[in-house]
Amino acid sequence: MWRMPQYGRPTVYLTFDDGPNPAATPMLLDVLRRENVQATFFLIDRHLTAATAPIVRRTFEDGHAVGLHSHTRRLMLLPPGTFTRTLADAATRIEVLTGYSPCRAFRPHAGWRSVTMMRGLEQRGMRLFGWGWMLWDFDWFRKRSADRLVPRLARRAGPGSIIVLHDGHHVDPAADRSYTIETVQRLIPLLRAKGLSFGTVCAPARPARLGS
Repeated sequence: MWRMPQYGRPTVYLTFDDGPNPAATPMLLDVLRRENVQATFFLIDRHLTAATAPIVRRTFEDGHAVGLHSHTRRLMLLPPGTFTRTLADAATRIEVLTGYSPCRAFRPHAGWRSVTMMRGLEQRGMRLFGWGWMLWDFDWFRKRSADRLVPRLARRAGPGSIIVLHDGHHVDPAADRSYTIETVQRLIPLLRAKGLSFGTVCAPARPARLGS
């Protein structure tokens, strides 16, 4: 499982998958802004539209990191060159629609990866990110709720931990993710009480230089 190296103040890393979600992502951004917390958002290309682009632009402008995600495991079957072009096309769409460039981070659907995927990431100079053990919001076929997630995440998270929650859904771009909003609201103070600060797994936003 993944952990981030620690060189200074103990830091934990909140990450969010499957957005942008037109309802949940803005509410989540509101919480993070109010708490002065930076996080990392892994976006699904087909959920990025002219309608959701302002949400992603705000994500950048609020100081969060944005990486690439996928709605399907089929990417792990692509040849390295085809996989690399798929990521390049997704990054270009983000740049065109938002004016900002994503960082060189990729999270595969459900964490599934392959040798060809890793070769493609290496060709593009990108890094694959997963999450820490038991630091996910899957709850073994129970309905996801803050009451169940917050105690586990708060107990297990420590310096370098990568936590994954979902502000979107790989199939339904407008899925109800109210449990994520409540979880984050309740989790942040508990992590701070453990002496943890918050960081991003890759470099935050930078304006795109289209055509360069």
